[in-house]
Amino acid sequence: MTDIKEFLDKYTDRDLKRILISNPRESGGTLKMQVRPVQVKDKILFQMTRTIGTQEFHENLEKDVLVSKLQEEMEKNFKQLQLESRRAQGTVLVSKKGKITIKVKEVRGKEKEEFPRMLSHNRTKNYVLKEGIPVPWLIDLGVMSRDGKIRNARYDKFKQLNRFLEFIEDVLPRLPKDREVQIIDFGCGKSYLTFAMYYYLKELKGYDICVTGLDLKTDVIKNCNALAEKYGYDKLRFLQGDIASYEGTDQVDMVVTLHACDTATDYALAKAVKWGASVILSVPCCQHELNGQVKNEVLAPVLKYGILKERFSAILTDGLRAQMLESAGYDTQILEFIDMEHTPKNLLIRAVKNPKKKENRRQQKAWEDCAEAMSVSPSLQRLLFQER
Repeated sequence: MTDIKEFLDKYTDRDLKRILISNPRESGGTLKMQVRPVQVKDKILFQMTRTIGTQEFHENLEKDVLVSKLQEEMEKNFKQLQLESRRAQGTVLVSKKGKITIKVKEVRGKEKEEFPRMLSHNRTKNYVLKEGIPVPWLIDLGVMSRDGKIRNARYDKFKQLNRFLEFIEDVLPRLPKDREVQIIDFGCGKSYLTFAMYYYLKELKGYDICVTGLDLKTDVIKNCNALAEKYGYDKLRFLQGDIASYEGTDQVDMVVTLHACDTATDYALAKAVKWGASVILSVPCCQHELNGQVKNEVLAPVLKYGILKERFSAILTDGLRAQMLESAGYDTQILEFIDMEHTPKNLLIRAVKNPKKKENRRQQKAWEDCAEAMSVSPSLQRLLFQER
């Protein structure tokens, strides 16, 4: 076989494992390309990943479009193609003079039966919230239909809810089982995650919990309270109020703050620490405070660009927050909440109180020196370490 199009037409189907195109004829462009089949709804498409420098670019293509693109790439830009399929393994080589050599080995018998299908989008994800099982609050919030199917336009929200519950699942051993668990959700908004948290801990895991959602919007709070009453969630309440001034309790086991804007996150973190909360889950948003302060002579050539200064300030803000929580006695991680393609606000700070953690002056001095070098004075530093 010497025709690339014929070769690709024959073996590019749902039995494909992958196609790898490598060995570019010229430097400075695409380094390699990879292809794998994906199932999107009821349709088989092919995801092509193009590597340029250190970046990867993805696109899902119909078979005919993909075959044309790959044929063109091999005829003009690359010297080697490898194909792995449930039905065959093949190699395409292009010589310096443009001569094309195609070698194919058919896969037969037991080897073929043992070859796994690679439709990764078709694999069943073991979600905490199960698709196909109707949940009243998911239906009312527009995520799920009455027969338990996830609405196409809300599937990202469904994945976000499950990802959040996975973070909680990891810290369940830190929550008491012998008494009522007090949880506060600062800036709860429409409360998708608040309802998910209550449903998971109370109904699925059997914890005795009391959850309070706090938000500034009166109409949102009214609607959420109505829904909680409708579902019989008697230990879920929503209050209208400001994070900084909230004084409704003196003991909390878990504090959640998702997309609280700018320094509202700092006030929520400070309250969590002062209450001695065992678990803190925070997805910061709109880190403007340090953007107006940051100044460093060495970094000045970079910080002159507004968008880079904004991103650097956000990273600096959350890095210092995590370090301050470490100094306050917490084991702290910064984790990816959801894919960057859905929102740039995708980092979650998870802090778990460690009673054995001793004061580490060297660690605290390190982040203090960092803040000083960047000419910044974060609100959380003042709230936790200068108001004691």
